[in-house]
Amino acid sequence: MIKTNIEGALSFTNDADFKKAFSKAEEALEHVKNGTGPGSEWLGWRRILAEPNDAMLEKIDRLSSQIRIQADVFIVCGIGGSFMGAKAVIDALTPVFSNRGTEIVFAGHHMGGWYLQQLMEYIKTPKDDGSPKSVYLNVISKSGGTLETALAFRTIRKWMHETYGDEAKERIIATTGPEGGILNQIIDKEGYTKFIIPDDVGGRYSVLTPVGLLPIAVAGVDIQTFYYGAVNEYQALQNSAEELLKYAAVRYIMHEKGMAIDVIGTFEPELNSFIGWIQQLMGESEGKEGKGLFPVSAAYSTDLHSFGQLIQQGQRNMMETLLVVEKALTSFIVTEEKDDVDKLNYVAGKKFHEINSHALMGTTQAHIEGGVPVIHIRMEKLNAQQLGGLIYFYELLTAVYVYMLGINPFDQPGVEDYKKAMFKLLGK
Repeated sequence: MIKTNIEGALSFTNDADFKKAFSKAEEALEHVKNGTGPGSEWLGWRRILAEPNDAMLEKIDRLSSQIRIQADVFIVCGIGGSFMGAKAVIDALTPVFSNRGTEIVFAGHHMGGWYLQQLMEYIKTPKDDGSPKSVYLNVISKSGGTLETALAFRTIRKWMHETYGDEAKERIIATTGPEGGILNQIIDKEGYTKFIIPDDVGGRYSVLTPVGLLPIAVAGVDIQTFYYGAVNEYQALQNSAEELLKYAAVRYIMHEKGMAIDVIGTFEPELNSFIGWIQQLMGESEGKEGKGLFPVSAAYSTDLHSFGQLIQQGQRNMMETLLVVEKALTSFIVTEEKDDVDKLNYVAGKKFHEINSHALMGTTQAHIEGGVPVIHIRMEKLNAQQLGGLIYFYELLTAVYVYMLGINPFDQPGVEDYKKAMFKLLGK
């Protein structure tokens, strides 16, 4: 079960305010459990864990195994929740420097023409042995009309049909809503393999559906273990959600005190993309009606050398949330040198994880003393089971906290404003 440590934030509040906020968090949790809050028709991210679909997991496992055997490159074409969750898990659980297996690349997550042109040139370029790359494509869009994804899909789809002919329909997998929408029209015409995004699951809550599960499985992650890690966390939080409620209460207090920013960071580089997923999940959920904390992602210790100065001594309008992994991924140590020319023998024999942990503790202490409330979200180890649990933990935390603000956690009305202006300028 995911644990929280709010000790670094309690000195910025008092017992009375905390008890009041905790009670409010309990009320919000009941709205989530009972489906009595605004947007309750979008609670499918809880339903899919209460009623696990093992047949779906097995279908995805079979297809992903086939793809891993046949594909050199697997393109994930989607934006927002249609790619960020998958990327977060893949980056966290797969080796950084490995050319073994199927390469996962992303498209349709922006409108950069130079990026897409380079991608097309890359998949057209033969392998070192002169043979052509084998390419598969997974397009993910509930409607099929999202401009960034649709533009990339049109471009890649055209090349795949020209390159593979009738075989292209076996290499293109579409993940979309049950019916309606542009993408379903294309699927019906071309006969692509289809996975369904449940109607009651919104994009930023969809990583535990085929939206995230298929790319994650193709990357070689055990999705059974990953998915049931989320199921276990769901069941644990059904029984006792105190850890989560403490976090929600403190975050609410800081919001009500007028804080504007939550710096969400980690000292584990494997979790940098996961921080990006949290940023989208929380930012798109709470940023409405003039409310919400701005979630800023921070990759430590790297960003201590960029905006660490601002966190330490800038405006006191921010809090900080740090994701912590307790057990080391490796026993890699600092070696000792006889001459100690670089003056590093004081850490010789220490594991890099130990040094990193001391950097975490020192940073936490310095930021608290500098006037920044700090919360730790702790997972025992970085593996598929724990990461699945962390995803559900943050989904539930977001719903509870946003209900505390008195707004709907599941819509995003402001997103449509820029689209209307953009489409008008483009002549749609």
